[in-house]
Amino acid sequence: MAENQHHEHDARSILLRSLLRRVADDPFPSTTMLDMIEDLLRPDEVSMYVALLVRKIDSEVFPSIPMLQRLAALAQ
Repeated sequence: MAENQHHEHDARSILLRSLLRRVADDPFPSTTMLDMIEDLLRPDEVSMYVALLVRKIDSEVFPSIPMLQRLAALAQ
């Protein structure tokens, strides 16, 4: 059973890293990818995701309102 849990953790981590890279590179990441990331995040990974969203918001003259709302929700 421990091996299965380790495999799930690896698959989760691999998928999470892949999605984070895609979101970092995409000027307009999809809501679906952002939702998937948030479903996969563990508490100790939230700050990394928040930093990614802040970089995206800071890079825009007119940041996405849904992105700002998503960030505000994570801050609560």
